[in-house]
Amino acid sequence: MERAIVHSDINHCYAQIEEMLNPELKKQPMAVGGSQEERHGIILAKNLHAKKYKIQTGETLDEARMKGPQLLILPPDYHRYQQITDQVKAIYRQYTDRVEEYGLDEAWLDLTDSQRLFGPAQQIAQTIQQRVYTELGLTISIGLSFNKIFAKMASDFVKPSGFVTMNRTNFQEKIYPLSVRELFYVGAATQKKLQAWGILTIGDLAAQDRQFMRRHFGKVGEMLHWFALGEDISEVALSSEAIPVKSVGNSVTAVHDLHTHEEAVLVLRVLAESVASRLRDQGLKGKGIALGLRDIHLYRWTRQHQRSRSTQLAEEILQEAEILLRQAWQNALPLRSIGISVFDLSSDQTGEQLDLFVDEQQRQSLLQLEKTVDGIRRRFGFEKIQRCSLLLDKPLTHFNPKQDQIIHPIGFLKGPIQSGSRR
Repeated sequence: MERAIVHSDINHCYAQIEEMLNPELKKQPMAVGGSQEERHGIILAKNLHAKKYKIQTGETLDEARMKGPQLLILPPDYHRYQQITDQVKAIYRQYTDRVEEYGLDEAWLDLTDSQRLFGPAQQIAQTIQQRVYTELGLTISIGLSFNKIFAKMASDFVKPSGFVTMNRTNFQEKIYPLSVRELFYVGAATQKKLQAWGILTIGDLAAQDRQFMRRHFGKVGEMLHWFALGEDISEVALSSEAIPVKSVGNSVTAVHDLHTHEEAVLVLRVLAESVASRLRDQGLKGKGIALGLRDIHLYRWTRQHQRSRSTQLAEEILQEAEILLRQAWQNALPLRSIGISVFDLSSDQTGEQLDLFVDEQQRQSLLQLEKTVDGIRRRFGFEKIQRCSLLLDKPLTHFNPKQDQIIHPIGFLKGPIQSGSRR
């Protein structure tokens, strides 16, 4: 059976949610933008009225106001956006268990097997599109194809609320005339290299010899050639992975892409505290620490390290994760998702040989402190007690990984795990 893959995109996500919550906003040019005082002073999303002024996502608030002096700029409410988009994805999951998220506003759905229950894939996709609008008041664009790459490209063809099918008989007509930059995973640098060889369009890329692409562009070139020919066979991830008994972890898609190690470490701290708390809740500790990363092009990779002693301390988990982060990521591309997992688990009642170089009394004091924090959060809420460092970027760190976020205990860290050399 031919695969039926859907890519869905909530149009102008943040701005559309604000309009859904306050319909009066539909009558004026409006955008959602970061803080002018902080470094996030850019346009994150805009409505259709703002689009008429040629306001662009990513430009500064000052640039946007010069184009549209009447522009209303609202601060982002990431917590609310997460709640609303979770409701959208809950509708998706009523039709398939394979829903792979790409940020808050985008997702892939594999409807191949769903057709046996709900009818043709096109009918299912249109039903989903209509339900999201009827039940939540949001429009989504949908692309339907036989692989993930073409489904995503199809969803971009008609907005807002578009529906485009790209199949084996029409994909060449639709995408081969397009600039090679339109192909997923082709950035400015790659486009420049391709242009140097006279490869200007996706059709040009498809016409190349695969060995030529591999010889001059490496594995990425070979992969892009597959994409252009429609040979992407990557699967849509399961909505929730079964929790392996030997690992406990959390991952999160950040509210904005992570460009620096400092930003990544802030998120890692929240995740480390969550993982440590889960370990203590289950009476477990672990020796292995794994770090999972996913960049803006959805490329995933992992690193892991085996400790000499088991731990259930957030501070120790964070220390290991920071070292792995420095080894695994040199800021080449921003990160979209990040995750921590602890494996090689044992009961926290199991004794261990003491380490002469570790202050055991200090370690026990730290454990008691973290358990006290667990108790306060259970009683009064996760956000009632936090480290001051997490206030440096509240939109980035103001989430409860045990409740608000979609948890992938080890599924996020799937694939071959590479061991990084340590000190």
